[in-house]
Amino acid sequence: MADPLPISAPYDMRCPIARTLDIIGERWTILILRDLVVGGARKFQDFERSLAGISPNTLSARLKRLEDAGIVERRFYEQHPPRAEYVLTEKGKDLRPVLRALLDWGQHHTKYRATAK
Repeated sequence: MADPLPISAPYDMRCPIARTLDIIGERWTILILRDLVVGGARKFQDFERSLAGISPNTLSARLKRLEDAGIVERRFYEQHPPRAEYVLTEKGKDLRPVLRALLDWGQHHTKYRATAK
């Protein structure tokens, strides 16, 4: 499968980091990947529950982008009505150390600040 075309990158796409961010650097995408790494196969509704505030259109677009990039695979588990779940491909699983590095960095350099409701 050929790599998907960049969405609209104003940066130098000769850089591997820039190319990677073009695929996984959009808002919500890393958290979608986090859910798949931590929880395994997920349904659309699972993401909606986990990612409070994400619109269905945005979630759908992010999943489609990850699917087009070969990072996520959509598997149908029911035919009538059609129902799908999302799983990481081998290419997607290769991102686990990246997510681990983000987790480690966040634990070391950031602090949770609860907001008053």
